Amino acid sequence: MMIALIQSAADTITQLTDTANALNPAITPAPPELHFIDLLFKGGWVMLPLAFLAFLGLVIFVERYLTIRKASKTESNLMLQIKQYIHEGRLENAIALCRNNNSPLARMLEKGLKRIGRPIKDIEAAIENNGKLEVSKLEKNIGILGIIAGIAPMLGFVGTIIGVITIFHDVSIKGAIEIGTISGGLYTKMITSATGLIIGIIAYVLYHILNMMVERIILRMETDAIEFIDLLEEPGK
Repeated sequence: MMIALIQSAADTITQLTDTANALNPAITPAPPELHFIDLLFKGGWVMLPLAFLAFLGLVIFVERYLTIRKASKTESNLMLQIKQYIHEGRLENAIALCRNNNSPLARMLEKGLKRIGRPIKDIEAAIENNGKLEVSKLEKNIGILGIIAGIAPMLGFVGTIIGVITIFHDVSIKGAIEIGTISGGLYTKMITSATGLIIGIIAYVLYHILNMMVERIILRMETDAIEFIDLLEEPGK
């Protein structure tokens, strides 16, 4: 009789335990989340020069973009007004119009207007030289973006190589290969390669965006320069 009661109590406790487990299942600990900022810090010291390159590239792009955008804003009827002033013989008004416009195109045309009366070759040379000077001002520091586009991926790869060397050095000291150590170290060290590639790609795109903007301005300057010279070569000018 006593044994039966003990067995019944044991069965009851087992059923209660099973019910409790069913109502409150064990919570498996979730794997730690992989945060972007944590990954960057795990990249090592190579992330510092990469961060500097990213900051430098961003500053250069913003500064050049605003400068080139401002230089491209030229009055649409600038050449038409200059033609009218030249036909009317109001050379000083044309020069004043260019001076007040304050754009690469206007400064180039102003240089030509100030040399009216000299041989056409001299005027062409003055316009061409001034045009080259204005273009060089627009292209200032753009080449640095191209350098960043080339250096950043290589610097990131160097960081990964250094990390791999460190991992295998540790393995040689321990005398045993641990998959967890190697895989964990590799994924953190490859962060530098990924970061370098991302910075390089972005810098490459921004470099070509600025170049295309400058090329549009150059095309407009060349077109108006040719039109200006043709105007001076008209009979009676």
